[in-house]
Formats: sequence, structure tokens, C-alpha cells
Amino acid sequence: MTEYLNVGKIVNTQGLKGEVRVISQTDFPELRYKKGTVLTLFQEKKAPIELTIQSHRKHKNFDIVTFENHSSINDVEKYRDGILKVSKEKLTDLPENEFYYHQIIGLTVVDEQDKELGKIKEILSPGANDVWVVQRPKKKDALIPYIESVVKSIDLENNVVHVEIPEGLIDDED
Repeated sequence: MTEYLNVGKIVNTQGLKGEVRVISQTDFPELRYKKGTVLTLFQEKKAPIELTIQSHRKHKNFDIVTFENHSSINDVEKYRDGILKVSKEKLTDLPENEFYYHQIIGLTVVDEQDKELGKIKEILSPGANDVWVVQRPKKKDALIPYIESVVKSIDLENNVVHVEIPEGLIDDED
């Protein structure tokens, strides 16, 4: 059974030439939407379809994508609300110290005193660096920037992230 990871959701068409607007859920849009890349479209009550990327550009908060052999709005309108996914087998190995979101979400965060802070529940990409949302027991979620001075090591084998929290970064009140 092939496992798939979300790349993005087709939210609308763009223009008349077969472009679709995608809200991305991928950490590597430039890789996922590269010309020739095959993504699988999943839609409710329909069999998954493989689509090959023809072109990609950024527009506002969207990734604008076209697929091979889909040159008109009529070819792509039916894909609206579909989820584009990539099969796990097609994931490429990343350079050292780069990780896929699915590898990070769910890891346990431990501070410099080996005290468990919580688990990473989601990753935000507001700008220069990602921010990890750490769900803490009986406390507000903590936001931890993914930067070298804070994230000291990521141990995927033991599902642990070691962090050094600068004073004032985390609000310790409930």
C-alpha cells in the first residue's frame, strides 16, 4: 500500500488556460511543482488520478500550477477541492539538517535541563524561518522558532528534539 503526503489543495481555477490555484501544504514547493513531477490527485468518491506538472509560478499566497495535456479551464475545473499528494516513495533524500514536515510533527521537545516541554503539533511558515507549535500539557501552546540558536539537535531515531529556550521566549503561565 503506497503512502501519500499532502502537497496542496486545489482551491480554484486561475484564468482560462488550465491553471489552478493551489494552497500548498508542502515544505518544498519548488521541488513538488517542478516541470515533469507527477502528483496524485485525490477527490472524494473518485479514483485517484496522476497528473504531471507542466508549469508553476507563485501568485499572492497561492502556487499556480498547470498540468500536461490540460490547456483549458474546462480540463481542470473538475479538480477543484481535490488534494494533490506525492507518494512517499518519490520523496528525495534531503541535505543534512533539512527535514520533511511529517518527520518533525509529533516529535517530543526537550529543553536544556532534559525537561519535556511537549510535542510538536504543527509547523508555521510565517517568514524567514519556520515556527514549531509545541502542544504542552495543561499550558498554552509554545511557539519555537526553527533556528540554530534554539533548536540544538533533532534525533529522529528517538523522536526527540533538544532545544535551548532563551529567557522570555516561552510564556510559562497557564
